[in-house]
Parts: sequence; C-alpha cells; structure tokens
Amino acid sequence: MISRIGVRTAVAAGAAVILLLSGCATPQPYDYSALRQAKPQSILVLPPLNQTPEVTAPAGVLSRATLPLAESGYYVLPVAVTEETFRNNGIISAQDAQELPVAKLREIFGADAALYLDVRQYGSVYSIVSSETRVTLAARLMDLRTGEQLWSGEATASSAENKSSSGGFVGMLVSALIDQIVETLSDRSVQIAEVANGRLLYAGRPGGLLHGPRSPKYGADSKP
Repeated sequence: MISRIGVRTAVAAGAAVILLLSGCATPQPYDYSALRQAKPQSILVLPPLNQTPEVTAPAGVLSRATLPLAESGYYVLPVAVTEETFRNNGIISAQDAQELPVAKLREIFGADAALYLDVRQYGSVYSIVSSETRVTLAARLMDLRTGEQLWSGEATASSAENKSSSGGFVGMLVSALIDQIVETLSDRSVQIAEVANGRLLYAGRPGGLLHGPRSPKYGADSKP
C-alpha cells in the first residue's frame, strides 16, 4: 500500500518534470541590451571561416552577406575594398583576418562593428534515396569600439525543403541522382547560401538582428 508521503513525492516529481519540459519548449527571448546600447551604424564583414571541404564556400557566402545587412539599415563596407585592404596589410587568410584585434580593425576600417561568419555546412550531399544542397552559417557581431559581442545567430537552408517524395524506391533513386547532377553543375550552393544569409542576417526575425539606423523601421524593434 502506497503511503501519502510516497504519493506526494511522486506528484511533486511529476510536477517538476512538467515544469522542466514546459521550460524547454518555450525559448527565452534574445537579450538585445548590448546591441541597443551600442547602436552600430557601419558593419565590416570579415572573410568567413570555412569548416567544410568546399574551397568555394567562403566566396559563395561572402558574396551574399552584404545585401541583407544593407537592406536592414546598416552601412556595409564594400567587400572588394575590404579584401584589397586586407591584402595590402599582409592579411591573406580568413583565420588571420578574424584573429586581428578589434582595435586594429577599427583603426584600419573605421567601422563600428564587425561581422564574424563561420561556414559550417556548404555543398551537395548525396545519399541512397535523396540529394540536397545544404548551407549552415553562424555569425557574431562584435563592437569594434569596445570588443563586446553585440549579437550572435545561426541559420540553415536546404534545397530539400518542401520537396515531396513520390514514384517509389526506383523513382527516388533516379530523382536523387538527377538532383545531384543538376545542383553540382549549376552551383546550387550559391543560391542556397543566399537563402541562409537572408535567414541569418535580415533584421526582424525572432532572435535576429535589429534594424539599423538607415531603415525606416529603426527603433521600432529596439524597445526592450
């Protein structure tokens, strides 16, 4: 026979589990206090680090990174000028560029903040019955005046989104092979990188950047 103490203990434990699960299901709102206080107007986009075997990944990502920032209301230093300035200062690799002290970046470029990009997935992946092009990016926005991190985020995009599988096993095999050939020949990764960059860097999404001072929405999403 179960005692009252045992019942109460079981009920309390069950309640604790429910609270824990409900807490995990509700994401905490992003803390924008540092970004609101810093109010950066200009952003330097650093050469992305490449964690993938695709040598074209950094260029594919970098070429699509400035537009969402500019359309979100920030002045973005031109990528071509940035790359040339790095070369003139003897900085060749993305690793070297991202390891420079923030004070040095501020001295060279005069920007308020720098965006540190990390390419974690890039390119086509073929399995037995499916093929997709996937791009995963992570980013940090650092204040070049103080060295403080203002924001961070991550986003993924895939060519397999909204695809429907039909035609049986043989049809899936043929479809996967065709997708692999087409996506490789057409360099679909650049298109998917554009989607991933948009999800990561366009202001206004949950956990994303706030609108910059050149946006008509500036200040609308800056209130705590």
